Amino acid sequence: MSRYADLSRAELAAVVPELLLMGQLIDRSGMAWCIAAFGREEMLQVAIEEWAAASPVYTRRMQAALGYAPDVPGQGDVVTIFKGLQLDIGAPPQFMDFRYTVHDPWHGEFRLDHCGALMDVEPMGEDYVRGMCHDIEDPTFDATAIASNPHAQVRPIHRPPRTPVDRHPHCAWTVVIDDAHPEPEPVPALAVVERSRAATLALAPVDASDEGRSDYAGPLLSDLDFSTFSHSALVRIADEVCLQMHLLDRSFALAVAERTETDAELLKLRRKQLVGVAGIGAERLGRALGLDRLDPVEGAPRLLAAHPLLNPAEYVDAEVSGDTLVVRPGPADEDGAWISLCGPHWTAALQAVVRGLDAHLDVEVSPLAGEAGWQALVVRRDEPAPEASEVAVVRFSTGAAFEFQPRRSLPITPV
Repeated sequence: MSRYADLSRAELAAVVPELLLMGQLIDRSGMAWCIAAFGREEMLQVAIEEWAAASPVYTRRMQAALGYAPDVPGQGDVVTIFKGLQLDIGAPPQFMDFRYTVHDPWHGEFRLDHCGALMDVEPMGEDYVRGMCHDIEDPTFDATAIASNPHAQVRPIHRPPRTPVDRHPHCAWTVVIDDAHPEPEPVPALAVVERSRAATLALAPVDASDEGRSDYAGPLLSDLDFSTFSHSALVRIADEVCLQMHLLDRSFALAVAERTETDAELLKLRRKQLVGVAGIGAERLGRALGLDRLDPVEGAPRLLAAHPLLNPAEYVDAEVSGDTLVVRPGPADEDGAWISLCGPHWTAALQAVVRGLDAHLDVEVSPLAGEAGWQALVVRRDEPAPEASEVAVVRFSTGAAFEFQPRRSLPITPV
């Protein structure tokens, strides 16, 4: 049973966009350390391989979960593609403010009225802007689109560097599906990711009898109002978004492994990525769930239970009881996922999570007696811990303090 099932429908409606934004922040963490290790050009290649190997897998999973997969596999239209973007960690709502136009099933456009990723890289200079908005976006937009239709092409109308410097919208793109378009060659890592436990994990179907919206069939909406979805649907969405993160991390690990000489170097980079995103994500989740208003030792286990590090429950074999977390080997360990990096030998990620709620918190981690696995006890120290350098790196992103605003959810019809 999903750990998100313990949350109320209102709590889930607040948590889902937070999870989507947290997924975007994975790269604000990981790519900073890739630049330091490999340089800017190789960092760009890591990002391309990472997203191109993960997004086709998780895009198809979300289509199936919410009932908007094309009737014929691979024959989705632009509405299918746009719905997928609205539920993609690469395009978290409002932070990456996609606005859509549908001309007909095979032609559409989108623009970004606000691009949080651009806000993060613009201060770094034009080379970094071009790297993200040209080198990375060209292959990865197509990789996401071809999950719905292999003959889809995403092409720029205009994009940064911005001329003039305050140009709005930040960018605009066409999406055209045409059988004459050649099918792109998938990155080799895609086949590896498709065989992972995360890619093939079975989750409980959405209960159509639950109060609220159970799917995303019907028209494309300008903005998804997550409060209109049923509790059951929101639980499934939350679990799927966590799997998106694990699939992206799996792709990240594969790309980084190609560029490191030793397992120790790979492990170091993966752990730095995890600590940064785990800490900032924990801060945001804690606020969204109101856990910052509780006694920290009481709130920290609830925060751990909602954190993507431990979800979905079918993927990560973990149990939170009182102030103690117990973790046993599960499917996530077979993939070498985030939780496999943690344990008595390394506690920095768990510390980053609980300190996202209160800097005085810590974890005492020990092996389980007589069986495989480990347990972590949440404790409070007298002195606050300094912020981890990995968390400080992610805090530079505008996503760290981004605030979601209420939006009206309106149907989009062809124009």
